[in-house]
Amino acid sequence: MEAVKDVTETVTVDLGALLDAGDDAMVILEAGDTRLVAHRAVLVDRSPVLAAMFAHDTLETSTGVVRITDVGGPVLRELVSYLYTQRAPQLPGTAPQLLAAADKYGVSRLKAECERQVAAQLTVETAAAAAVLAVRHSCSDLRRAAIEFIKARTREVMATQGWADAMLYQRKDLIEVSRLLYDPPPKSRSLSAEERDRRLLQAAKRGALGELTALIAAGADVGASGAPCGWTALHWAAMNGPAGVAAALLVAGADRGATTGGGETALDIARRCKRRRLVEMLS
Repeated sequence: MEAVKDVTETVTVDLGALLDAGDDAMVILEAGDTRLVAHRAVLVDRSPVLAAMFAHDTLETSTGVVRITDVGGPVLRELVSYLYTQRAPQLPGTAPQLLAAADKYGVSRLKAECERQVAAQLTVETAAAAAVLAVRHSCSDLRRAAIEFIKARTREVMATQGWADAMLYQRKDLIEVSRLLYDPPPKSRSLSAEERDRRLLQAAKRGALGELTALIAAGADVGASGAPCGWTALHWAAMNGPAGVAAALLVAGADRGATTGGGETALDIARRCKRRRLVEMLS
């Protein structure tokens, strides 16, 4: 009954604010082609970011129009619906975008609910995006869930288009995800730089993803090459390793344009060996 009382009191306060509002009671929210009319008092009461915006002499205050450029129309509608009802939508497809919007506008309870929904729907294909989302928006519970999920299915996740997309468009965040995935064992940290580099080349040659990522975390040079052919770890990955090995090297900053003693890039080797997935990744 106490929870019901709290909700009732909150709604009463909000309705009172609406009743006392003057001529500037309404605000237009725009996202793409979507335009929503909302009560300024509700936005101010439920979002500290919007409250701060309307408390100062801003363009939004003077025009009564808030343009939201990084949120789609459906997500904006869900956000405003939550601000009015305090009930989180059960729409799996919009949870990641809604989480980002909730974080931006300081709607912490909605952010937490979206975080829970994303964590409950982790798949091999979505795990990379979920981990990046968690890192970018400081979602500790989602970050923990996504990292544990990826640890249990590393090869599968790193072979997905989701991982490849994160590598292309969110590399900085993916580097942090990779750091969280592998804490180098003390033995790796105690190796000399030369020995770490040598073992990195061997791990890439064998396709040993776990060992390779641990060596990267321990400071191995992803650009190191071995005599006499001058092949780097990325060259070996293009020839022998699974896509996840090449992905881990690229995330760590491996040079796609590095050439062997014979003048071949990793892409050249992948094409010669007919490794279609790696050709797409290295192009």
